[in-house]
Amino acid sequence: MSLPASATLLARLTPLVEKLKRYAWLWPPTAFVIGLLGFFLVNRQQWLGAVLALGLLFAWCLLLAESLLTRLLNFRGQPGLPRMVTTFIAQLIHQETLFFALPFFLATTVWASGQAVFTLLLIGCGLLAILDPLYFGLAQRHRWLYFMFHALCVFVVVLVTLPIMLHLTTGQSLLLAIVAMAIFSVPSLINLMQPQGLWRWLAMIGLIVVLSSVAWMGRVWIPPATLWLSGSALSPGFDVGAREPRDESVLTPSTLSGQGLYAYTAIRAPRGLREKIYHVWRHNGEVVDRIPLVIRGGREQGYRAWTHKQNFPSASQGSWQIDVMTATDQRIGTLRFRVDEDASKATHADGDIHSPPGLPGWNIRHLVAGSTQDDE
Repeated sequence: MSLPASATLLARLTPLVEKLKRYAWLWPPTAFVIGLLGFFLVNRQQWLGAVLALGLLFAWCLLLAESLLTRLLNFRGQPGLPRMVTTFIAQLIHQETLFFALPFFLATTVWASGQAVFTLLLIGCGLLAILDPLYFGLAQRHRWLYFMFHALCVFVVVLVTLPIMLHLTTGQSLLLAIVAMAIFSVPSLINLMQPQGLWRWLAMIGLIVVLSSVAWMGRVWIPPATLWLSGSALSPGFDVGAREPRDESVLTPSTLSGQGLYAYTAIRAPRGLREKIYHVWRHNGEVVDRIPLVIRGGREQGYRAWTHKQNFPSASQGSWQIDVMTATDQRIGTLRFRVDEDASKATHADGDIHSPPGLPGWNIRHLVAGSTQDDE
């Protein structure tokens, strides 16, 4: 590209960006609606959900291409893209990423756990991305924080898109997301530490390893972006043929010792995904059983899975909960009940399937064409 051609391109690009900025406020709600469509269509129209995810990854490729183009122009002694232009493009991509991913995390977050912190952080980042003074101030005056913000967006986009597009498990997607975040955090650490000697470079590499390890150890705070509980029930009996809980009883120690208890869960997952999960039974906070199950994605009401616990301890009174966990210890949901000699204080296991409140309970089947696929 010759110098005049480069100057002409920049002369045309800058006014175009200025015009687009007038309508930039439309992009966050548009990205959120696209995310909602991706969330609801992940099972009913898998191909469309994959197209939406692919579009998001394509936008990130454009962002990378913009960065490479600027470096190429600077290497050839030509003026690169203005900082205002590159920051505006990055802002649009960040807004698209965060608002596309938010419906997934709003639906999959167990709000009575540390996962709420992660999702609230994403909400805060989304607000930062749409407030121009804060966003451009971060980009201009705190470059290392800006690059960390960028790395977090990369982490989020990998978590959401890989299970949809490549049918990777939650654990596989999490590992790749941590690797991607580590790679994209390099510019932030270089800007912060400004390594020049060997020891500074080694220290920076060590810090990347520490950050990656912290992210892995903090995985219990990260919601499984494409797995969520769509229904749950407790019952003394179960119809295996119909895959439905049956009967009802009051959960006293004598009832449990005679009948045991079924825990039923329906878990939504992308079509084509096959993943091992666990029902982790806890009594007064202590783990007493960890039972593996294999779920498959594609059923609109969720893949129906259950466990039957019979060997309750003699002193079974107290608070119980069943955590539905991934193989990497990310919580999908929780069922709680109380066992007590006093029937008025004990939980009544009625076999009714309860849908969680909020986004997973929304039903837009009348807006989407297609038939429901049942699980096997």
